[in-house]
Amino acid sequence: MLLPVFTLKLRHKISPRMVAIGRYDGTHPCLAAATQAGKVFIHNPHTRSQHFSASRVFQSPLESDVSLLNINQAVSCLTAGVLNPELGYDALLVGTQTNLLAYDVYNNSDLFYREVADGANAIVLGTLGDISSPLAIIGGNCALQGFDHEGNDLFWTVTGDNVHSLALCDFDGDGKKELLVGSEDFDIRVFKEDEIVAEMTETEIITSLCPMYGSRFGYALSNGTVGVYDKTARYWRIKSKNHAMSIHAFDLNSDGVCELITGWSNGKVDARSDRTGEVIFKDNFSSAIAGVLEGDYRMDGHTQLICCAVDGESTVGREKSLKSQIFNLIESEYQEIPLQVRGYLPGTAEMRGNLMDTSVEQDLIRELSQKKQNLLLELRNYEENAKAELSSPQSEADGPRGIIPANTKLHTALSVNLGHETQAAHAELCISTSNDTIIRAVLIFAEGIFLGESHVVHPSIHNLSSSIRIPITPPKDVPVDLHLKTFVGYRSSTQFHVFELTRQLPRFSMYALTSPDPAREPLSYVNFVIAERAQRVVIWLNQNFLLPEDTNIQNAPFQVCFTSLRNGGQLYIKIKLSGEITVNTDDIDLAGDIIQSMASFFAIEDLQVEADFPVYFEELRKVLVKVDEYHSVHQKLSAEMADNSNLIRSLLVRAEDARLMRDMKTMKNRYMELYDLNKDLLNGYKIRCNNHTELLGNLKAVNQAIQRAGRLRVGKPKNQVITACRDAIRSNNINTLFRIMRVGTASS
Repeated sequence: MLLPVFTLKLRHKISPRMVAIGRYDGTHPCLAAATQAGKVFIHNPHTRSQHFSASRVFQSPLESDVSLLNINQAVSCLTAGVLNPELGYDALLVGTQTNLLAYDVYNNSDLFYREVADGANAIVLGTLGDISSPLAIIGGNCALQGFDHEGNDLFWTVTGDNVHSLALCDFDGDGKKELLVGSEDFDIRVFKEDEIVAEMTETEIITSLCPMYGSRFGYALSNGTVGVYDKTARYWRIKSKNHAMSIHAFDLNSDGVCELITGWSNGKVDARSDRTGEVIFKDNFSSAIAGVLEGDYRMDGHTQLICCAVDGESTVGREKSLKSQIFNLIESEYQEIPLQVRGYLPGTAEMRGNLMDTSVEQDLIRELSQKKQNLLLELRNYEENAKAELSSPQSEADGPRGIIPANTKLHTALSVNLGHETQAAHAELCISTSNDTIIRAVLIFAEGIFLGESHVVHPSIHNLSSSIRIPITPPKDVPVDLHLKTFVGYRSSTQFHVFELTRQLPRFSMYALTSPDPAREPLSYVNFVIAERAQRVVIWLNQNFLLPEDTNIQNAPFQVCFTSLRNGGQLYIKIKLSGEITVNTDDIDLAGDIIQSMASFFAIEDLQVEADFPVYFEELRKVLVKVDEYHSVHQKLSAEMADNSNLIRSLLVRAEDARLMRDMKTMKNRYMELYDLNKDLLNGYKIRCNNHTELLGNLKAVNQAIQRAGRLRVGKPKNQVITACRDAIRSNNINTLFRIMRVGTASS
């Protein structure tokens, strides 16, 4: 069994996912982690009694090898790495909801301190695409921003929703890193610099991403799912009732391939094969895991897997001394006491990848025994069916029993149901058999449609028939694979045959083909030209919408009208002989989805689009006015707080002077003034926090508007629109911003 080679105990409580290891002097690895008190502790067991002169850092009163970095705000993300290659050592990067700090630990100085309006929810450090210098890339309020070592803003773009996780990975195998972004809208997006090259939709918020090797990467969701992707293909995934707090790629069994290491909320750590998801190693901590990292922490030339728990204080065998335990090398026996940090060396070649206290032979025997039990059970079922068919005469009421006919087939069909008074409109899956057998139950597995990703339909005994209709209401316009398991037999059967098949639900299945109504035609539109024949557009329509079987669309020019089953909104798609396509809809997201779907189907690399959404643009104009107002209030409150802070310093000095002069009356008056000023500062801070929350909400709307304007285009025009929109906002030119969103360019 693989045992820790060192343990480390510290008297600090770590915030989840905010742990990093860096060589801040270029040589010695040090552990840094955010605490829940707005500080970052830096553990350096290699250098003793380091004294700091600046006010930002001070020595921990409990431990001589721990320094505390004052942030004075809740830390929202943290990492370490080479930001300036010329320095030859790592920088510490700390993000909050208002600022990003790049800190030089060795020289005890700020590399830069930048205000970030969109906040910093996640951070990654490294090179991106063709940008030569390393970037500190932060993901915040629907925005991505990259800074170099001087704090210059070299990279900026928008994404669909608030960012929760970031990673750098060579996704397309060109030797350059792409940016993986996981966000609140359940999407993993891949950015090649500021261009989205791939999108994968998951079932929950993507909380963690990590590169493995090549184009393979691991991911974790907020519902306890972890898995591995290779490009856009998912290799495997597993789901747990616990939450994955941290994931990391590390070759723990020395086979030359990284395993996915996961730290869980229940304190468990496990390593899974990147190919199958099989657990090859596991261990347990007494509290939730805060982070999983790697580093040569013992400085012996061997990289260890380092796992950090949230709560570092031991409740068993606590030392009376305040000095923390440094390294406890374990040679023969591992003592089960709660510890904060453990380091593991990769397994040796003699272990042959078997890192747990079991043998390969035992695992094989267990696996073959399970297969034997399954086959015996299947054989017993066949025998009982045969007996039932021979011994029980067929009755008119119940029909035959036993094995179903060999030629029994299962048919499936998808259609649109417009609903009625007691049932809302929905897409509908019809399943039927080819003879008089009945459907006893249906299990459907699908991502993002059903709560828990599965749905069971079990008709009552009085409603059994050879067909069944199942309502389906996908919340988003994405293609979904429906994996079906259908139990088929006779009315009196006690055992059923299981049919397994997969049916894809089209992307725009929640739109019903209806007759055009000029009075309801939306005013908003997108207009573009593609070099495709009308018949190809008809093929795209058939693949992406649930069209009735008798639909006969003639050659161009033609138009089709759809009604949304979610909100009753109208969608018109018009095709002209010239290849010009006009999409009329008041839903800018739907328009973007249609354009992206067409671009993917027709392999369009660049597409310029003219668009106008009057109602949406008017709402955006109001949001921009609010953003200006909140910025003004923010500046005013900051100035008032700065003035009050200076006045407090003055009053404090005067109060102390009065105390030294034994003028107790004056001292009391000054401290009363200090008390009132402190109350004003606290009230001002609350107002400032509320103002900042409102500002973030409106900035999110602005960033999403830019993202939506970008999704109306494809390729270079998309990137140009996003960049030009940002420039227009920076220069506070609102009219130019709306012109860019409409025509794709700022020029007349």
